[in-house]
Amino acid sequence: MTNSNNICDWAIHSDLERQYHDNEWGRPHKDDCYLFEFLTLEGAQAGLNWYTILKKRASYRKAFEDYDIEKLAAYSEQEIELRIMAIIANYDVIRHQGKLRSVFTNARAAKRLQSQYGSLAAPLWQFVNGVPHINHWSSSEQVPTTTSASLALSQFLKHHGFKFIGNITCYAFMQAVGMVNDHTINCHCYQSITNGIVK
Repeated sequence: MTNSNNICDWAIHSDLERQYHDNEWGRPHKDDCYLFEFLTLEGAQAGLNWYTILKKRASYRKAFEDYDIEKLAAYSEQEIELRIMAIIANYDVIRHQGKLRSVFTNARAAKRLQSQYGSLAAPLWQFVNGVPHINHWSSSEQVPTTTSASLALSQFLKHHGFKFIGNITCYAFMQAVGMVNDHTINCHCYQSITNGIVK
C-alpha cells in the first residue's frame, strides 16, 4: 500500500508516530545509551504495537535510569526485584516482569560488550559493516520483518546473554537506529537520509 502523504505508511496514524518517524526512525545512531534504549523498547514491543511503546517512552527512561548502562548493570539481584516492584507500581510501562527484568540482564551484557569492544555500538554495527544499508522499497508491503543480518545479530546478542532479542525484534531495532534505511522511496525522509549516508 502507498499513501499520498509522502511518508511511510506506519507513521500516518498519529502526531507522535509522525514526529518519531520524521526525526529519529532510520537515522543512523551510534550512541550507546540510545542504542540500549531501543534494544529495550523494541524488546518491550514484542506482541504490541509501536504506538503503545512510544506513549510510554518517557516513563521507560525514568524507570530505567535514563538508560545508563553502568548504573543498570550495577544493580544487585535484590535491588532488581525491589526496583521491578517499584516500576510496576509507579511507572507507565508494560508490566511484564520478564521484559522488565531483562533490562538489567541486558545492561550487564551490554557492559561486557563495552569492555570487550570499547563500545556497544561497535559490535552491533559490525552486522552492516559499520555503514547503513540503503534499501529501495516502493511500498510498505515490500519491507521485510527479518533479514540474514538481523538473524545474525539476534544470535550474537543471545550468545552474549541478552534476553527478549529475537530475529524480528532485532530487525525492528536495526530499522530504528538507522542500520538500515527502510523509509519507502516516496517518503520525504528517504532521500535526506540516503544523502547523509553516501556523501
